[in-house]
Amino acid sequence: MFGIVRPCRHRLGERFAGQWMAHLCGLCLALRGDHGQFARVVTNYDGLLISVLTEAQSVGAEGLRRTAGPCPLRGMRTASVARGEGARLAAAVSLVLASAKVRDHLADGDGLLARKPVALAARRVASSWGAAGARGGSAVGFDTALLVDAVDRQTGIEALAGPGTPLLVVTEPTETATAAAFAHTAVLAGRPANAEPLAEAGRLFGRLAHLLDAVEDREADAASGAWNPLTATGTSLTEARRLADDALHGIRLALREVEFTDPHLVHLLLVHELRRSVDRAFGAPSCAHAPYAPPPGGPGGPAGPPPEPPRRDRRGLLAGCAVWLGLACTCQVCCGEYEDPWSRERRQGPCANCDCGGCDSCCSCCDCCSNCCGDDGGCCDGCDCGCDC
Repeated sequence: MFGIVRPCRHRLGERFAGQWMAHLCGLCLALRGDHGQFARVVTNYDGLLISVLTEAQSVGAEGLRRTAGPCPLRGMRTASVARGEGARLAAAVSLVLASAKVRDHLADGDGLLARKPVALAARRVASSWGAAGARGGSAVGFDTALLVDAVDRQTGIEALAGPGTPLLVVTEPTETATAAAFAHTAVLAGRPANAEPLAEAGRLFGRLAHLLDAVEDREADAASGAWNPLTATGTSLTEARRLADDALHGIRLALREVEFTDPHLVHLLLVHELRRSVDRAFGAPSCAHAPYAPPPGGPGGPAGPPPEPPRRDRRGLLAGCAVWLGLACTCQVCCGEYEDPWSRERRQGPCANCDCGGCDSCCSCCDCCSNCCGDDGGCCDGCDCGCDC
């Protein structure tokens, strides 16, 4: 799972965490359904934004969800997951960009890819993913050649970049690729007027993705001698942060021009969570660990609903071992919330809260989404708390 938007389930609350997981599972299953079991390894957090955007603009909920079978990531439970052209576009984009990422690592000779047998196998996988992404994009009317061209230009731009080269010259191919993907969600949802503002939001999201990746990899790249856009262009962290903040502001403004059927999850991910991603990359506190929905009872009321009674439908030894193996192979047992393989009690992996550790920097003036969103989501139509969110 890679991506810059990695929301904490505790902040999202039950309603929005459920929606977010529906899109994540929908992307994973779209990859399997259209491109085979192995394609599921390219499931990523940023790719599901394409599915979220498409559904948020769509009129009518018919056909946007289906019930999926048991999965180890859900503790072998069934679930309602996203379906349709948004998930298929997300799958196609994820495959093409994953193919490009592998080819980039091959060109750099990173790690095991420096060995010829491994490099040969990786090259075949990258080629297969690229072709599958192209087929998937064509099926929903999206030309993935735009993404491939952007990736190919990236290599030449990096080769020519040096001290004094504007950083935005280096980020331009990524911006172009994400702008095209975001804009096509408007076509799929039947809202062509949304294409322009979504292209702007996508362009700035691509800029952020490139910037934050460079910031997070800066020290490791320096130690290994790998190419890094900040180091190569002589861009300071202060300037990178300014560009990131400008992109955040631009995304908020662009989203206000988009006509959504249900804007709430988009707002939470591309405004609040994206701000936290920037804070996390630059080492600032990023999470108050508070859910978006307020606790029941209001001030002075109970802290939350009573705990669920323990489940009595325990799994047997062999069934529990099989579930545990699935959880371990998918990292859920380490990095997420999961159901105990035997007792079925809800548990958290030791790394599940690694994104949480500070104060909310976006809406600390009124804890916007905790106090005025709730399950009805008034905040996400535009905050009136003076914090420009």
